[in-house]
This record gives sequence, C-alpha cells and structure tokens, in this order.
Amino acid sequence: MSRRFGKRKEEDEYASEGDNPPKKSSRTDDSDDADGIVVCEISKNRRVSVRSFQGKIMVDIREFYVKDGKQMPGRKGISLSMDQWNVLRDHADEIDELVANS
Repeated sequence: MSRRFGKRKEEDEYASEGDNPPKKSSRTDDSDDADGIVVCEISKNRRVSVRSFQGKIMVDIREFYVKDGKQMPGRKGISLSMDQWNVLRDHADEIDELVANS
C-alpha cells in the first residue's frame, strides 16, 4: 500500500488561480553529471560505467531502457563511491567462494 503525503490536486487546479502548469526544462549536456565511460555491458539492458558526479568519481551499475530510439538510464541501479567500490572489490574473492558453494 502506497502512502501519499499531502493532498492530491485536481488536474485543472494549480498553485494559484490563473497560473499555467509548470514547464519542464531539459538539462544541457555540459552538466557535471554527463554520461561516463561504459566499462562493460552486463546484459542487453545493464551496464557498468565510470563517471564523474559533482566532482567525485563513481562506479555506476544501472539498467537502461529505450525511449525514442535512445538508451536512457533507469531508476534501478547503484552508484558506488570509490570507497564503496574498493570495499566491494576487496571482498570479491569471498563473494565468489560463497556463490560457488551455494
């Protein structure tokens, strides 16, 4: 069961009378969180990439979907900081061992 906070407005109701609905703006490609370097494609819709976000290097493991013929990043995924990536990498042998014994 999902919870909503606050009251839901009717479709035609805006913040004040006479206001137009808010306009959506698109980001420019020169933003700090632009596409990174694709390291590998895990499957058809999953990728591992390295990118810079707010000046920090991140390892991004994410699902992608196609919209208007273009690959777009989905919500399902994780971005690991370098510290988190190093912890995961250091435990790779333990993970492999547990997977093999399962």
